This record gives sequence, C-alpha cells and structure tokens, in this order.
Amino acid sequence: MNPGRALSVARSSLLWALSLLHFGVVCTLVVALGGLFGQRRVDPLLRWMCRNVVWLAGARLRVRYAPGFDRTRTCFLVVNHTNLFDPFVVYSVLPQFARGLGLGSHFKVPVYGWLMGRFGNVPVPDRRTAQGLKRTYRLARQALDGGISLIVFPEGGRTLDGSIGPFEDGVFRMARQLRYPIVPVTVAGAYRWKRKTSRLLRPATVTVHFHDTLEIGQPDREELRRLSERVRAIVAAPVQVEGENQGAQ
Repeated sequence: MNPGRALSVARSSLLWALSLLHFGVVCTLVVALGGLFGQRRVDPLLRWMCRNVVWLAGARLRVRYAPGFDRTRTCFLVVNHTNLFDPFVVYSVLPQFARGLGLGSHFKVPVYGWLMGRFGNVPVPDRRTAQGLKRTYRLARQALDGGISLIVFPEGGRTLDGSIGPFEDGVFRMARQLRYPIVPVTVAGAYRWKRKTSRLLRPATVTVHFHDTLEIGQPDREELRRLSERVRAIVAAPVQVEGENQGAQ
C-alpha cells in the first residue's frame, strides 16, 4: 500500500470511529429521553446528533431552499440515494419534523431495525402484498395526518456510479391516494464523500437542495409516469451540474 493510500485508510478509520461512537452515545440518549418526553421534544437533540455524525465523518454541509419550498407543508420528501449517511444529511437541514419510509427487511436488522421502529419510521413490505401495502398506507396516513413528513428514496437502492437511477412509482401513487404534496430533494456531493463500493471517507462538501413543493392532484397512470420523470429530472439537475463542474476543473 502506497503512503497516500495508507493515509486515506487511516483517516477514514478514525472518522468512522468518531462518527459511530458519537452516534451510539447520543442515539441511546435520544431513545431514552424520547420515551420519557416524546420524540418531538427531543427532536433538537436528534438533529444535533445528525449534524455531528456528518461532520465527524468528514463532510461539510450546505443547504439551498427554493423559493417555492413550503416548509410549513407536511409532505413526501423524494430524495436521491448515494450512501448510508443520506438520512443524517437530510435531517440535519430539514426544517420539518419527519420520519422515513424504509424496506421492512431493514427493520429486522439487529439494533438498527429496532431503532427504526422506535423512532416511528414506516415499513414498506419487501414483497408487495395487498395486506402489507394496506398496512403501509395506514401507517403513512397516520404519520402525515399527525404532521410528520415522510422521507423516501425512490431509486430503491444506493447509486453505484454517482448517477441517479429510475424512480419507482410507489411514492407517487401513495401521494396521490393520501393527497399530500411532494418535495424533490437533491443530495449533491455525497458520491465524492462516501461510495457504496468503498469504505473510504473522503473530504467533501455536501449540498442539500430543497426544491419547490409540488401539488400533484389526481393524475392518471400516464400523468403519474410523467410526474415521476419530472421529479427525477429536478432531483438529478444539481448532481449533473456538479459533475460538469468537476469535469471542468
């Protein structure tokens, strides 16, 4: 291993240790206090933890709010998915109380799955059955009607090359049925920081873009497909600009 590579590995190992240690200690405190006082009362502590996890892992955060982003509206936040830090990044700068929609199998992972359920995230069945989807819709409606926005990663997995993949249509069908708006959200710069195919943490600045809040009405199947493509294009635009800027350097 050359000296540069060795230094990068050592740096990453230290950042992982600091970030995970902070997460473990503060998350335990958040869970305990949340059980006593409620999740909303301890939400500032949770956000502080998320910001610190990102910072200790070596990234710097910036945020851009579009003029048409309505921070008062409960909504579905549709986000591109780059790495496992994405939920921490988004929640660090999200000016709303929110939880996530996640695959049911993630809720079965030891410790992590228990935490997802404890914080009130909504499971989506890995195998789409009528009964499973009915439960998901019921839990999603309860959350939204209670003023809890829902964070969704519609690509269904983390990117392998930095590009943004096709969006699954589940969140758009859910937004139509439950009659809540959609906010496209872009996390740009995260691929330079941490990639799915590597454990290295590289220095990076991550920018979160909250785009205009979109009222979707009651689109038919074809309109829903076009809406999915439109939202994907909105989310992808800052990532494409970032890639062009890096290529010009």
